[in-house]
Amino acid sequence: MTTDASMGEPNEPAPGHPPTVVVADSNLAPLRAEFEAALPAGSTVRWPDPRDAASLTAALTDADVLVSGQCTAAMAAAAPRLRLVQAAGAGTERIETAALAPGTLVANTFHHENSMAEYTISAAILLRRGFLRQHTALREGRWDSPVHDPDSPWTDSLATATVGFVGFGHIGARCWELFRAFGARGVAVTRRGDVDAAARGLDWSGTVDDLGTLLETSDVVVVSAPLTAATTGLIGAAELSRMRSSAVLINVGRGPVVDEDALFRALSERTIGAAALDVWYRYPSEGGTAAPGNHPFEKLDNVLMTPHSSGLTRETFARRAADIAANIGRLTAGERPHHIVAVAR
Repeated sequence: MTTDASMGEPNEPAPGHPPTVVVADSNLAPLRAEFEAALPAGSTVRWPDPRDAASLTAALTDADVLVSGQCTAAMAAAAPRLRLVQAAGAGTERIETAALAPGTLVANTFHHENSMAEYTISAAILLRRGFLRQHTALREGRWDSPVHDPDSPWTDSLATATVGFVGFGHIGARCWELFRAFGARGVAVTRRGDVDAAARGLDWSGTVDDLGTLLETSDVVVVSAPLTAATTGLIGAAELSRMRSSAVLINVGRGPVVDEDALFRALSERTIGAAALDVWYRYPSEGGTAAPGNHPFEKLDNVLMTPHSSGLTRETFARRAADIAANIGRLTAGERPHHIVAVAR
């Protein structure tokens, strides 16, 4: 294994030739030793700063594999030998497949579902039981409990809840396993409507045409649908108005699946009870400081705000790193990598 800082001249590798791998995903840096050890013998691995365009472009000159959730047209042009762009997660929307050389594979990986299910179940309990509100009150010396304050509301356990899933892939399915263990009922809508409700233990499943019914009947709504042209703004003012006034919305998919203006208004006016938001409308361009949206969600007392961290556990990325190394091994051995989502034409 060599970690190469020099670039060299492009040279088409022979079959089975150890690959040159460029890792441009900072989430894998803490797992560098384990990742490199799992790659094919003799692999050259480069870890350019993904924020340094010149360094990244130079590293890609003779790369066979790019490990990154982003590949711009400029990056693709700098990497004529690329055979695989491997995202270190599920999302591939920032990979410009059309700019890649014909035949270049694009693959993803998962393993975030356990961590995200923990987040989702925790957020549902925290908000549904009023613990976030009680936490704030007790820090001020107020005992916000019906035992001590007759105006404090009684709350319900998850055993009485109907949980609606907007999207039912790896994340939704794993979340449902946990909610089901608490005795909740479940319903789901997906784009294709291909979820077998009986096999999954759901009350019913349908397509996005049934979204309104799901929103009207759910106490907790879990949004894990990917962001596409069809899902952008899928849940807007009209849809939020159909939710129960006590309902909790949890978005772990992508921010713009739920219209930002409509969501802020629904939370401000208590059209819905509360929301846990882990995905946002604006992200830092560099560093770790930026407002997450165009509205002051931080001023609302019925919102749990987290910085897209629901899937960020060491377990998630350790398993992803192993997946990615195995895929690079398959590519090197002339086998088809797993989880291919696109092939450049």
